[in-house]
Amino acid sequence: MPEGDTVLQTAKRLDAALTGHVLTRSDLRVPRFATADLSGRTVLDVTARGKHLLTRVEDGLTLHSHLRMDGAWRVFAPGERWRGGPGHQIRAILATAERTAVGYRLPVLELLRTRDEGQVVGHLGPDLLGPDWDPEAALRNLLAQPARPLGEALLDQRNLAGIGNVYKCELCFLARVTPWLPVGDLPVPLAEHLVATAKHLLEANRDRPRRTTTGGPTAAQPHPRAREPLFVYGRAGRPCLRCRTPVRKADQDSRPTYWCPRCQSGPPG
Repeated sequence: MPEGDTVLQTAKRLDAALTGHVLTRSDLRVPRFATADLSGRTVLDVTARGKHLLTRVEDGLTLHSHLRMDGAWRVFAPGERWRGGPGHQIRAILATAERTAVGYRLPVLELLRTRDEGQVVGHLGPDLLGPDWDPEAALRNLLAQPARPLGEALLDQRNLAGIGNVYKCELCFLARVTPWLPVGDLPVPLAEHLVATAKHLLEANRDRPRRTTTGGPTAAQPHPRAREPLFVYGRAGRPCLRCRTPVRKADQDSRPTYWCPRCQSGPPG
């Protein structure tokens, strides 16, 4: 599932392509909204809320989409060949005179009244990249279930919105604890630092085409020894960047999870 920084970048691309323009074509290829037509309406804005995308149009309507694992929005110029998957995977088409936004494999696509957006995003915790960010509330949410494994608590969008599996693994490595450590075992200062680090990492990557948590090759000023963009994610069997111990991999709540058995204390996977 994409991280909050990826969703924000998608929202920015859609916003730049659609906002302020009149829709000349609208095609929602899901049974419930197959007859809905947004043509003739001006797009007011496209915004990200956690991992959700909200495309607001005139007459108080919002098109809500979620990418989950495989979904994607692509933007094309007139006459440009659409690339993003075969035609049968297209779930939405929003076109203006200058750009066409095509949604592929969108598992969530629904049209609702803008005033009812709370029904689909009201459950989310403070958004790490949003104007509602509140570190104190995020910390309270994260520590509310002391017996819960840290990795699961970080991924729960009701606690704080925007962390995905990559950041989960990287944050636990930076905190030097495993993702299976019960949240209640975290000293409060460490939990506060972890929340602050999450905010820092997502902010640092919000405009980067390739994510980095190490200050590696995609950073503006990488550390001279940082050759890898990530500390542990996707590095199973390769040496830890700190101690050279092989990074391990196990599933946590059906998600591949990476950690260093030497650098990170707490229960193993």
